[in-house]
Amino acid sequence: MSTTIFTKIIQREIPARIEYEDDEVIAIHDIQPQAPVHLLVISKEPYPTVNDVPEGQVQLLGKMMMVAKQLAQKFSIAESGYRLVMNCNPDGGQVVYHIHLHVIGGKKLGTMA
Repeated sequence: MSTTIFTKIIQREIPARIEYEDDEVIAIHDIQPQAPVHLLVISKEPYPTVNDVPEGQVQLLGKMMMVAKQLAQKFSIAESGYRLVMNCNPDGGQVVYHIHLHVIGGKKLGTMA
């Protein structure tokens, strides 16, 4: 797999505004936010898409969701509401092929079709 921008952030080759980090995930502010709160929860394992996560790693996906929940609480969007998005492959809108979960909120979001 090629090195992605997220790999470079994890390895501290590129700066980022880090909000959370542990051995499995890192959470940063999106550089092109779509809402007042737009964070990315990124796996430190460089799986290109969610399709590439082995069944034995299902806890990683759960961990990403729990970190998203903690960030929603930290940024005071848990009660008003927020959106979690994980894009997969071109038709799903994936741009960076390193799994990550968007945490988006801080304003009323439109409905999704």
